[in-house]
Amino acid sequence: MANELRVNADDRVVVAPNPKSRKRPASKAGKPKPMRRGGRFGWFRSAIYWGFVLAIWGGIALACIAGYYAVKLPSMSTWAVPQRPPNARIVSVDGELIANRGVTGGEAMRLDEMSPWIPLAVIAIEDRRFKLHAGVDPLGLVRAMATNFTSGKLVQGGSTLTQQLAKNLFLQPERTFERKAQEAVLALWLETRFSKDEILELYLNRVYFGSGAWGVDAAARRYFNKSARDVSLAEAAMIAGLLKAPSRLSPARDAKAAEGRAQLVLGAMRREGYVSDNEAAQAIAMEPRKARRYWTGSEHYIADMVMLQLPGLIGEMRSDVIVNTSVDLDLQKLAGTVIAETLRDKGKKLAVTQGALVSLDGTGAIRSLVGGRDYSESQFNRAVDAKRQPGSAFKPIVYLTAIETGRTPETVLQDTPVRFGKWTPENYDKKYRGPVSLSTGLTRSLNTISAQLVMAVGPKTVAGTAQRLGIKSPLQANASIALGTSEVSLLELTNAYVSFANGGYGVTPWLIRRVTTASGDILYERQTPKSPVVIGSREVGMMNAMMQRVVKEGTGKAAALEGWEIAGKTGTTQNSRDAWFVGYSANLVTGVWYGNDDGGAMNKVTGGTIPAESFARFMAAAHKGVPIASLPGNYQPEIIQHSPHVDEVADNGLAAFGEGQNDNSEVMPKPEAELANQKRKPRNIFELLFGKAG
Repeated sequence: MANELRVNADDRVVVAPNPKSRKRPASKAGKPKPMRRGGRFGWFRSAIYWGFVLAIWGGIALACIAGYYAVKLPSMSTWAVPQRPPNARIVSVDGELIANRGVTGGEAMRLDEMSPWIPLAVIAIEDRRFKLHAGVDPLGLVRAMATNFTSGKLVQGGSTLTQQLAKNLFLQPERTFERKAQEAVLALWLETRFSKDEILELYLNRVYFGSGAWGVDAAARRYFNKSARDVSLAEAAMIAGLLKAPSRLSPARDAKAAEGRAQLVLGAMRREGYVSDNEAAQAIAMEPRKARRYWTGSEHYIADMVMLQLPGLIGEMRSDVIVNTSVDLDLQKLAGTVIAETLRDKGKKLAVTQGALVSLDGTGAIRSLVGGRDYSESQFNRAVDAKRQPGSAFKPIVYLTAIETGRTPETVLQDTPVRFGKWTPENYDKKYRGPVSLSTGLTRSLNTISAQLVMAVGPKTVAGTAQRLGIKSPLQANASIALGTSEVSLLELTNAYVSFANGGYGVTPWLIRRVTTASGDILYERQTPKSPVVIGSREVGMMNAMMQRVVKEGTGKAAALEGWEIAGKTGTTQNSRDAWFVGYSANLVTGVWYGNDDGGAMNKVTGGTIPAESFARFMAAAHKGVPIASLPGNYQPEIIQHSPHVDEVADNGLAAFGEGQNDNSEVMPKPEAELANQKRKPRNIFELLFGKAG
C-alpha cells in the first residue's frame, strides 16, 4: 500500500548496554565466582526470619485449634465465676470459733487478711511470672516443655495460676488437649475481668490443699489449728507445697514429704527475693511433724448438731453465715478432756471404751456436750443419738410421781423381798433393811421401794411424769419402769433433771442463739419461750432434799463438790452395761454416761464410780470463781408417816395400772399375797380397839 508505514534499520531505537549488567570476567579456572549474600551471618538471619514465620503460622494454628475447642464452651455471655460454696462459722457464746463447716471447711478471706507469706509462697513455687503474663505464659510453657524433655518425665505442667483457677472453676480435671485449650481461653477471659489480686484471692480461697481442706483458711486450720491470718513463713511454705499433690503431700499422711516440698518452696522464695537467706534458713530448720487427724476435738460433736439443725432454721444456706451458739468453749474442752482422760487412765482396767457428757443451764441451753472419747475415731454422738437404759438414774421421776400423789420423803415403806406376778425386783446388794423412808430408799437406791411406788401410783402415771419433764423417747408403761428399763438418751434424761434445779420450770434443750450473714444481717434469732411450771415448789423442795442426801451419804458420794449444794442420782444397769450419774447445782445440770458401744459388760463400774467422779471433776472446774448459790426449795421434814396397808398398795397399783391395760396382763399381773407390807396381828388390847395393826 502507498501509505503503508515502514521502519528501516536506521529508524530503530538502540538501547545502550548497562555497564552494571556486564558479565564478570571468568575466573582463572574459566568459571564465574559465586555471589555472596548476607555474609557469614546470613544463616542466623534466615533462622530468625523463618522462626518468626513459623511462630506466626504456629500461633495462627494454635488459635484456630483453641477456637475450635472454644466453640464447644457455653456462650461467653453466660460465663460467670460460680459462687464459692458457703461456709458456716460456728462460734461459742463468747464468739470463739468452734468450727467451720461446709464444703470448704474454712472461711473466705481477702488477700489483705491472710498471712502475706501465703500468696508469696504460692507465686514463687507455682507461677513466678504471675504478675507479667496475660493468663497464659508462653515462656513458662516453653520452659516446662524443656524441663520435661531433659528430665525424661513430666516434671512441670506449665499452667499459670489463672489457668489453674479456670480449671477449678469451670472444667473437669481430665488431662486432654481439649481441656487444656478451653483452660487457656477461660484464663484469658478471667484476666480481662479481674485484677491480678482478685484472681489470686479467688484461687487461694478455692484451691484444694488435701485432707478435705479447700482454701487457705481451711488448710491452716486443718494442719496448724490456726487461722490463715496467723500462718508463719514455714507454715506458708508447707501449704504452698501441697498444691503439687495435695493428697500425697498432706502432713496428715506424710510429714516428711510435706517438709521436703516446703523446703523447695522456701528455696524458690529466696531466689525470687521474697525472703532473706536468714529467714529461709530459720524456716528450713523446722522439724517435720504429722498433722493432727481430721477434725479432732469434742467441739465437733457440737458442730455436727448445728449443721443438722441449721436448715430447719434458715432453709438452704446460700452464703457464708455465722452461727452463735450457747456453748461455753472452755467448758466444752474441759468436758472432752475429762471423758478422754478417764477412759485413757481407767478404760482398760474397767473394760470401758466410751463415755459421754452433757451440761445444761437452767434455761436448757447446752453449755457443753461430748458424744464420745475421740471424734476423729467415731463421729457417732452417744449423748444425743444413743438410747440406753438409765437404770436407777430414772428413779427420781418415780419418786416425784409418788410425792405428787401425797407422799413425802418421810413416808415409810418396807424394804423386804416383793413379787409382782413373775417379777421379783432385788436390791443391788441383795440386802433388805425393813422399814425405810422414801428418802432413805432413794439415797440407798433400793429397787424394792421404787417398785412398790410404781405399783402404788401406776406405770402410766410415771411415764406421764417423764414426758412432762421432757423425755421424748417412748417408754414402756410396765412395772419395770421403776428400775429404768426403758431406753432414753443422755441429753433428754439430763434435761429432765433441769426442772429440779431451776425451781420447777419445764425447758427444751437448745443450742443455736442466732444466725447471721457475714455482713451481719440476722437470719434467725431465738425467741425465749415462756417456760411452763411442771413441778410444784413444794415438790421441788422435797426432791432436792432427797437428792442432796444421795450425794451427801448415799450412792453418789463421789459427786460431792465442796461448798456447793449438789443433788443427783446414780444409775447402773444389769451386769454394769451402762453407768450413769446425773446431778446438778443451782448453776449447772450435768449428766455423765460410760459404757461400751456393743453393750458389753464393764468391770464392776457403777454410777457411783467413774460417772460420779467425772461429774465432780467437771463441775469443780466449771464452778471455779462462781458465787455459791443454794438449790431451790427449803423443805422441812414432816412427822414420819407409816407405810400404807398392803391392801391399799395392791388396790392402788391395780387401779392405776389395770385401767385400759387388760391386754398387758402378762406383763403386769395382779400382785400376789406375798407383798411386803403384810398385816400383822394386834399386839395388845389398845391395838385391837383402835386399829393400830397396819
